[in-house]
Amino acid sequence: MNGFFLSIMEFDSYIGIDWSGDKNKYQKGISVAKCKNGDEVPYIINPPQKFWTRSTLISWLIEEILKENVLVGFDFSFSYPFYDKSSYLPGIKDSPINVFKLWKLVESLNTKYHNFYGGGIWNIDPYNKFFNAPGLKGKLYSSRRRLTEICAKNRIHSPSPTFNCVGPGAVGTGSLAGMRVLDLLKNKACIWPFEKINHLKKSVIVEIFPTFYFRLAKIKPDKGKGYTLENINSGLNFYKSLPLPNNQIIKGSDQDDADAIISSAALRFLSRNDKSWRVPNNSQKEGWIFGV
Repeated sequence: MNGFFLSIMEFDSYIGIDWSGDKNKYQKGISVAKCKNGDEVPYIINPPQKFWTRSTLISWLIEEILKENVLVGFDFSFSYPFYDKSSYLPGIKDSPINVFKLWKLVESLNTKYHNFYGGGIWNIDPYNKFFNAPGLKGKLYSSRRRLTEICAKNRIHSPSPTFNCVGPGAVGTGSLAGMRVLDLLKNKACIWPFEKINHLKKSVIVEIFPTFYFRLAKIKPDKGKGYTLENINSGLNFYKSLPLPNNQIIKGSDQDDADAIISSAALRFLSRNDKSWRVPNNSQKEGWIFGV
């Protein structure tokens, strides 16, 4: 097992980010929630304009992680499967050998795209062959799974395969954008579980899966309604958090606020348990969903 864990499982604050990889100017699907150490209820961080962009979010986040110790959770895959084929991109001569080189590759293939968009890779041969992308299903695409996704499925529920960029719940597009972000943030915070604690980088960034946190609390969305305020408060109670007020409005066409809120509380609760930080050694290449 990977021995990376914190000696003190507490941070000043905990930020859950429901992410979006779309190509639009503004990312309507991004939602950000934050809670302080203790049991205070998470609260939504409003964007400087009507909606977040990835760029404005990351600018805000850099300020946060530099001014206090923050545990940040992003809802995208930090890496691709590796051990099933002994490679991220089997058959590619320059396939990266570690996650930092993977992020650098994704960044280099998308440099002409602003706002951390990552879909430029779909236009570049031979990398596009691995993706199920809008208008293109690559010849080498398959439903590959990381060990953390297999464990999540066996335990409760699994996210979509990382190379899938089409359909409801697909994480591929967001993950490409996210890898560009991680390439930027790797010098400003520890990105778990790929590196050990560096006391010069006091904040830590982890991969999250909001649906898993709801299911862990035995909560499913109401059919036709999604997560109600009662659902969310039940989840917050499971994670030892005070409830949202009765007049709280949950925004987002895809339960974005609900996902960010439950993730923030789950991060605070789960991070206090040493077991959350002890993960298999192969997570050094494939990453791990925090709490799985």
